[in-house]
Amino acid sequence: MTVSSPPQRTDVLVVGAGPAGSAAAAWAARTGLDVVLADAATFPRDKTCGDGLTPRAIAELELLGLGDWLSTHPRSRGLRAHGFGQTLHLEWSEGRGRKAAGNLPAYGSAVARTELDDHLRTVALKSGALGVDGARAISVRQEAGRVRGVTFKGAEGTFEIECDRLVVADGVRSPVGKMLGREWHRDTVYAVAARSYVDSERSDDEWISSHLELRDDSGSIVSGYGWIFPLGGGQVNLGVGTLATAKRPAEVQLRPLMKLYADQRRADFGVSGELRMPTSALLPMGGAVSGVAGPNWMLIGDAAACVNPLNGEGIDYGLETGRLAAQLLTEESDLSAAWPALLTDHYGEAFSISRRLAGLVTVPWVLPKLGPIGMRSPWMMRLALRWMGNLITEEDRDAAARLWRLAGKGSQRLDARPPFA
Repeated sequence: MTVSSPPQRTDVLVVGAGPAGSAAAAWAARTGLDVVLADAATFPRDKTCGDGLTPRAIAELELLGLGDWLSTHPRSRGLRAHGFGQTLHLEWSEGRGRKAAGNLPAYGSAVARTELDDHLRTVALKSGALGVDGARAISVRQEAGRVRGVTFKGAEGTFEIECDRLVVADGVRSPVGKMLGREWHRDTVYAVAARSYVDSERSDDEWISSHLELRDDSGSIVSGYGWIFPLGGGQVNLGVGTLATAKRPAEVQLRPLMKLYADQRRADFGVSGELRMPTSALLPMGGAVSGVAGPNWMLIGDAAACVNPLNGEGIDYGLETGRLAAQLLTEESDLSAAWPALLTDHYGEAFSISRRLAGLVTVPWVLPKLGPIGMRSPWMMRLALRWMGNLITEEDRDAAARLWRLAGKGSQRLDARPPFA
């Protein structure tokens, strides 16, 4: 439930009620811990996002008990990839050989973050967490490196909540993470993305669409992609994203590019009317942050840069890290080394090779030269979808999974700064 008078202390304090924070709060509360879930916003609230849910995200939502709720939303069979004169239909289940565990659902979905985040927060509250709305964290009190409490500023003034454990899930900018020493390293690839909502005749499409040949108003290829995710009810999420590094920063105005992309799609996707609620965001990706844990605190989800470098997706990682964080809270007394080690074990290989490959796309000649080759090979694109979509699980033992892990191990050996270091 949401409380009008915040408690003075709690076992677990979760700052940030997006997918990561709400998942952590729900799982922790289900173990019997006292949990407070605090957020600067009053829900429902919007979030810059493509709104897409991969099968891996679906699996986490089903674990939380949200299968029936998901059934009321559009389902996607897979990805429709456009570019370089080709259109490929790639089902989520394709590319999973007989040695793949096959433990992921065969469908995806898309739910506006205004609804998704509000619903996940409600699940956390129904699981036993106490909700504190409209409370912005302004300082952290520490003793010998341990967090003892967080001070918030709300409508009625400032107040502190003492805690035994702190879970930081306050998004890509992570102001609380910065207070604790989090540092974002821009020498590896990051993304800049913009999204909007617009009317479309294909709002009930059973495919999510991605245009891998994204061009600006001069006709030059942009190192990124455009997307259209059906939301039902006559509406789609339409957006664009571009990749960059410190050496090759993004030099494109995203909102004009998004409008151009929408105009280019008016005929084939029945796009009509003006773009609504345009927003943009900067995305640290691939674990490109250091300072993700201390003796009794940890960063999860976007705050820990758990965003896929190859497609900008972060909801599945947010839900997963929320669950993993809650589990670790019951197992470890000191999180300083345990949490970075767990993150590295789960995501280090994939993040290392993913951000290396995504960084190549920022080299001006790579996409124009290699894009057409890839799009002419459905087999190659099926593998790419599986790798890009985070669709390899720890149980998978097929050739594609083994190749991905081998590439990840080799990439890690070349990293000057590994993920989460």
